Amino acid sequence: MLLTQGTQAVISLENMDSCLSLFGSNDQNLPLFESELDVTLSVRGSELKITGADDNVSMASQVVEKLSDLLRRNAQVDRTTLRYAIALAKRGELDRIDDIAFEVVAITHRGRPIRCKTLGQYEYVQSIREHELTFAVGPAGTGKTYLAMALAIVALRNKQVERIVLTRPAVEAGEKLGFLPGDLSQKVDPYLRPLYDALFDMMGAESYQRLQERGVLEIAPLAYMRGRTLSDSFIILDEAQNTTPEQMKMFLTRMGAGSHAVVTGDVTQTDLPPGKQSGLLQAMSVLRDIENIGMVKLDHSDVVRHDMVQNIVKAYEKHEEALLRRNADDGT
Repeated sequence: MLLTQGTQAVISLENMDSCLSLFGSNDQNLPLFESELDVTLSVRGSELKITGADDNVSMASQVVEKLSDLLRRNAQVDRTTLRYAIALAKRGELDRIDDIAFEVVAITHRGRPIRCKTLGQYEYVQSIREHELTFAVGPAGTGKTYLAMALAIVALRNKQVERIVLTRPAVEAGEKLGFLPGDLSQKVDPYLRPLYDALFDMMGAESYQRLQERGVLEIAPLAYMRGRTLSDSFIILDEAQNTTPEQMKMFLTRMGAGSHAVVTGDVTQTDLPPGKQSGLLQAMSVLRDIENIGMVKLDHSDVVRHDMVQNIVKAYEKHEEALLRRNADDGT
């Protein structure tokens, strides 16, 4: 129930569990509400008092009411959900949080549901489902690889594909492969470790080992894809910003009948030599008008890691925009 008193609103939440879900243990999420919405909040029992400018109080009340409604409908509400609800409210799109609140992408081997956390992630998942080839670019922490992996496992379980192929370019960021210790497998494994980590989380080590032994699951450097045709496969090319145009063309022409491919990358973190064009950027330009190819761009608002990661990405984006403007001014 909401009672408005000038620049103050009083909301009666249903119970203490609702307060705990919204505001966290010891009300640790209250500062997030207050700083993002420029209001002052106080909680007494299951009653919330919001104080501030009229528009800010109204927006904060809408966010609390919406999140309370999601809790009543048994949706998962955590700090990430809270933060994103505030961002949507500022854009006048708060109701769109319903699009992602109940969307279950996959279930891990421990029974934990994997859900989209942002509209960008939701649109990314829908693009993969609707297109045979999807490109996704965005900063670290936006779930590009993890969500693609989840959908690959779902497709395998539903017998939509016969195998999963995961690949990355083994770009030498500061070290030469030949000087690293171990045999070839040990040299390239560090480049592929994030793919292993995501698979273990969703499948468990035993299932992973069993599928790999049967040849249903393959993880390999991009160079190993040359000369192959991958049919009835779900193929993920990760860290694609580090491909050359030649490597990207080679990869895209590996797709066979019944295959789906997802290409992910962060164009702001390229380890290619200076002056070398990224195959990811070129491919997205060359292929932008071809039907049945999805292209999704994620940004700092889609970062679902620690709050600090989102702030770091946002700061770098602002710095790069300022640098571009400065360079443009110098050229005029």
